[in-house]
Amino acid sequence: MACTAPRPPSAPARQPLQGPTRRGRSSAPPGQDGHSRVVLAGPARGVHGRDPPSPHHRTCSTQDEASSELQRLHLILPLSLPRIVRLVLVLRDWASKSLHEEQQRPDPFLERFQGPELQMVAADAGSDPEDEETEEKSKKKKWQIFVVDPAGDWYYRWLAVIAVPVVYNWCLLVARACFSDLQKTYVVLWLVLDYVSDCIYIGDVVIRLRTGFLEQGLLVKDLKKLRDNYIHTLQFKLDVLSILPTDLAYFAVGLHRPELRFNRLLHFSRMFEFFDRTETRTSYPNIFRISNLVLYILVIIHWNACIYYAISKAIGFGEDSWVYPNVTDPEYGYLTREYVYCLYWSTLTLTTIGETPPPVRDEEYLFVIFDFLIGVLIFATIVGNFQAKIDAIKHYMQFRKVSKDMETKVIKWFDYLWTNKKAVDEREVLKNLPDKLRAEIAINVHLETLKKVRIFQDCEAGLLVELVLKLRPQVFSPGDYICRKGDIGKEMYIIKEGKLAVVADDGTTQYALLTAGGCFGEISILNIKGSKMGNRRTANIRSLGYSDLFCLSKEDLMEAVTEYPDAKKVLEERGREILTKEGLLDESAAEASMEGKSVEEKLDRLALNLDTLHTRFGRLLTEYNDAQMKLKQRITVLESQLRQQDLEDFFSDSGLAAAFLADNKTPH
Repeated sequence: MACTAPRPPSAPARQPLQGPTRRGRSSAPPGQDGHSRVVLAGPARGVHGRDPPSPHHRTCSTQDEASSELQRLHLILPLSLPRIVRLVLVLRDWASKSLHEEQQRPDPFLERFQGPELQMVAADAGSDPEDEETEEKSKKKKWQIFVVDPAGDWYYRWLAVIAVPVVYNWCLLVARACFSDLQKTYVVLWLVLDYVSDCIYIGDVVIRLRTGFLEQGLLVKDLKKLRDNYIHTLQFKLDVLSILPTDLAYFAVGLHRPELRFNRLLHFSRMFEFFDRTETRTSYPNIFRISNLVLYILVIIHWNACIYYAISKAIGFGEDSWVYPNVTDPEYGYLTREYVYCLYWSTLTLTTIGETPPPVRDEEYLFVIFDFLIGVLIFATIVGNFQAKIDAIKHYMQFRKVSKDMETKVIKWFDYLWTNKKAVDEREVLKNLPDKLRAEIAINVHLETLKKVRIFQDCEAGLLVELVLKLRPQVFSPGDYICRKGDIGKEMYIIKEGKLAVVADDGTTQYALLTAGGCFGEISILNIKGSKMGNRRTANIRSLGYSDLFCLSKEDLMEAVTEYPDAKKVLEERGREILTKEGLLDESAAEASMEGKSVEEKLDRLALNLDTLHTRFGRLLTEYNDAQMKLKQRITVLESQLRQQDLEDFFSDSGLAAAFLADNKTPH
């Protein structure tokens, strides 16, 4: 008999809505216990733990309960809609909170490998909009950190700014301390300039605290590192001493004691740094270097003049002939005459001219001796090393009683080098550069010139680079013979500047003229077999004026071509062609040398082939040993597999035999 229950037509079979059930209302969210809010089926056992009824009765009971439950839901659904809305809101809040907690979990991988900044980013990934705004503001502040690049233009301009108060203090502070009239007359101006320079000094300390430096090739921008790098230097201590407010003592001693500000002189390093950077940036470094040297000399003369006036003031004006005259005399009583007179005295003393009144007192003698020593040291350093070389040559020629004409020629040669800035030894200048950079410089300077040489045309680029690095500059004076006919050729020459003449033995008859870009002597350094001249020069070549040449020695050429045997053959072939055109090649001697050379080449080729065969045999032997080892390993594996198969067959046969015997022993 079928047991059915009436079903409302508008109610669905299952409603995933919360409503009153037999078990009450569940507070857990859906999906946690695997059931919906409405329980349509009861437990497996009956009420009060009794055994369940039969399947037929259980089916009918379940259908009745489901029908009655659906009817109740259909009746109370309009009343529970606000509860459903509240439930949806609660579920949304619960889900967002769970998601936020999940995003706040730290990433162990980032914590282990990525450092604090990336950990912070990972931890703040799920932050609120307000937190994101705060984070963006903090990032903007970080980007707004001001770090100065020491290689930039801004830093160089700041050096120019800070150099002005440094020069001001070094020149005027000492003068104001010695010449009291200078201090008293313009006291307001000095106060303004002093405190403006103090502000610039303080700003410079701040700039130094934010000046980057290179670490492992990268500009450091971490403020803590920048601060530590500056604080642990001697310059930081000097800068701090230079901005100490020592002029607060003005309140005790008055405004006319500028010597209280002498600590401002300790900020001198910025001036020297500005001069060094300007020398590297300017297009006229020699002019700037001379101007810089003149400035140093003037500052020393200025300081010495101020000290002379201070000593005269301490001894007493007009007390003797050495000190400054009495200021009561109208001729010497005004400020301009005081300073100009002292500057004149200082210049004469430091330049060791000595046309000044002699000292009278012991302290005056000591000061003059000190000035003479300072003057000798200063002006001795002005005369450079180049002048010392000229003096050494002069002394040598005088000692050896060289003729005046030769001495004049040597001096003119030095003058030419100095005037045209050719006194620089290129190898000495470039020796500190890395090989690759030195090669690039040499290629840019000399490669095009080297390509013009007949025997080097169409040569390998690597050989040309090797030869370029071995070129040496030489300068010849007017009338110098670069080579004479019959001389043994040990060098070849490439003309950079100047004019050379191919002359007869008399030295006056000219056969040809060589100009910039020409070359000669390349055949003699190749030492080609069969040449009628051997490796001797075939002409006289004389310099008509001052000539700049590049020299390549035979030893350097042979050293370079050892790494390029094919290029060596090409050079020799081209040299033979040139000798053949000029009729200077002995064919029979050349063929004999070629035959002897062919035998040598065959022996070399046989030795090379023998080495190649030996290498191949060793490689084949190694491969054979490896194959043997692999074959033995394979045989061992096959033997073990065969042995295992035999054992399995044996045991299987033994099992069949035992079963057969057991069947035969079974009684019928």
